[in-house]
Amino acid sequence: MSLQNIKNPSKKPHNMKQFTLKQISAQSGLSLATVDRALHQRGNVHPQTEHRIRQAIADLELQQKASLAKGRTIYIDVILHTPERFSELVREAFVSQISSFVSFRIQLRFHCYEDLSFSEIKTLIKKCAVDSHGIVLKLQHSPEMIPVIEGLIRQRVPVVTIVTDIPGSARLRYIGMDNYSAGKAAALIMSKWLSPENGTIATIVGSEDFTGEMERCEGFTKAITQFKPDCRIVQLAGGYGIDHQMYDYVNKALETEKEIIAVYTVGGGNAGILRALDEHGITIRAFIGHDLDRENRALMQAGKIDVLIEHNLQLDAQNALKTLLEFHNFLPVNEVQPLYSKVNIITRYNMHS
Repeated sequence: MSLQNIKNPSKKPHNMKQFTLKQISAQSGLSLATVDRALHQRGNVHPQTEHRIRQAIADLELQQKASLAKGRTIYIDVILHTPERFSELVREAFVSQISSFVSFRIQLRFHCYEDLSFSEIKTLIKKCAVDSHGIVLKLQHSPEMIPVIEGLIRQRVPVVTIVTDIPGSARLRYIGMDNYSAGKAAALIMSKWLSPENGTIATIVGSEDFTGEMERCEGFTKAITQFKPDCRIVQLAGGYGIDHQMYDYVNKALETEKEIIAVYTVGGGNAGILRALDEHGITIRAFIGHDLDRENRALMQAGKIDVLIEHNLQLDAQNALKTLLEFHNFLPVNEVQPLYSKVNIITRYNMHS
């Protein structure tokens, strides 16, 4: 912004980006005379003074946009391809954060599916984009999503990804834990749990198309090779974290993999996985999973799951909403944002209610 672009600042302008001398003076903390001299280029003005005036005008513009936003409904669409038990956690997290933005009239629209094809995603996104102010995505990574997200940005519909990313896309940012590091943390815990025993460890994935799940597996495998080099890793993939589907995939895999001594499941469907292990008579030494949802809570209380890895979904929801509002200049841009959410290690003894 240039001071020269502000014309007739002493009058109430028709352009909403113009403000009165009095407004600029109050916002900048400078005298009316100083602001008048700077805007009309009457004599030399110190660069720091010019900077304060530019910043004051920018702040006034931001406040004006935020004021306009308060008078209308801001639609945020949350699209989730995930089991119902996890979509419940995400819904609760986003709804809980509405109170953090009471000055805005935010309307959350949830679109939660356990089974979702790419054609259905395209149709849904096209429908949302008509009046959406931002879209939150938890979807499988697909090259076909890249042009879809680029198209949304061109329409001024910002996108953020949560839990699992869509690398190479034009999304504003990924919000969630560092999945690779979470996998390494799981490996460290597992290595201590099994020491000095060696054997086959199963990493169980809902789908290889979820970037976050594969990053967890990669981190785990990398670290377990260091911590327990004599252990064998076998990866089982399929079932999308849905109990009966996970049971089917794991049950079939156990026909040949009978020597499993520990499990790291990066997605969900743990009840189905444990049922398959039980039916094959396999007793494992350690079971590590992700997310403190209602099913995992019950399994942990029953002693079936030893450790759960989770992160603060409420804070993720807050950061997602902030990012989308900042895109539209409804909020000031926060330059200092954590790259990842903090990873929490949960046992049956420190589960929150």
